[in-house]
Amino acid sequence: MLVDIGEVSRRTGLAASALRFYERKGLIEAEGRNGLRRAYRPETLDRLALITCARDAGFTLSEIAEFLRAKPSDTRLRERMAAKEREVDERVSQLTRLRDSLRHAAVCEHDPLVECPEFKRAVGRVPQG
Repeated sequence: MLVDIGEVSRRTGLAASALRFYERKGLIEAEGRNGLRRAYRPETLDRLALITCARDAGFTLSEIAEFLRAKPSDTRLRERMAAKEREVDERVSQLTRLRDSLRHAAVCEHDPLVECPEFKRAVGRVPQG
């Protein structure tokens, strides 16, 4: 059973124009039409979840397209994926430190907060930029 573009848009939170753009970029493929409207296989929802996750992690659409076409023998792409994994891991570490800083700030009673030694240490662990 095919899923209408409007339903895919509703389920994914992506605008229909974004879905058409992803089609032009070769990231997804319409399986047919429901009248004048595009229709997709249900598996397209899984692919769109992967695309959204990858974009949120900082992958470009070009990188995502390469990843979606990747074969086990593509060593160059595997090297780039490993490098991207290290970048994501560093970002997770940064966000964890930021979370810990915010967690402390939310309960700290030092007046003023910015002079709290623990807050200063926590903020100091958060890289600039």
